[in-house]
Amino acid sequence: GLFAMNLQLQDQEGFEAFRHAYRAAIKEVRTKIEILSEDFAVRHDYNPIHHIESRLKTTESIEEKLMRLDKEISIASAKENLFDIAGIRVVCNFIDDVYAVADMLTSQSDVRLLTEKDYIKNPKPNGYRSLHLIVETPIFLHDKKRMMKVEVQFRTISMDWWASLEHKINYKKDMPD
Repeated sequence: GLFAMNLQLQDQEGFEAFRHAYRAAIKEVRTKIEILSEDFAVRHDYNPIHHIESRLKTTESIEEKLMRLDKEISIASAKENLFDIAGIRVVCNFIDDVYAVADMLTSQSDVRLLTEKDYIKNPKPNGYRSLHLIVETPIFLHDKKRMMKVEVQFRTISMDWWASLEHKINYKKDMPD
């Protein structure tokens, strides 16, 4: 796509470093959540997390979102304007678990909560429910420490099932018969 081509023109190494930094950020935050989950399980003999998924936004998606936001298509612009390039979804068993794990994560000294959107307490009009946090955490690369933003979505198994069904329905709706 245009974004990838623009980035290649800018400098391929910059693009690889950009993706690498976000992959590192996903690993950092994912590990924090896994450790919290194990700690919780040891103390309460119960694991609050059903499963964790993570993804790095594709170049096509980054490009589409920047265009939709009417922002410049560049690495600098993506870093500045998009907070969901690195995404983690934490699927918990129950609503209490969602808030417990989210609180444990955001109370860590090197995790800064930037924004919180609670679609569990205030579902979207279509019924979508999830807790979305944008957190910032440091990653340590060979030469320096970098602060990285990661979107963490928390939801229960039933909310996750509903969201995936809703997604399939909407996707199917756009498919030719």
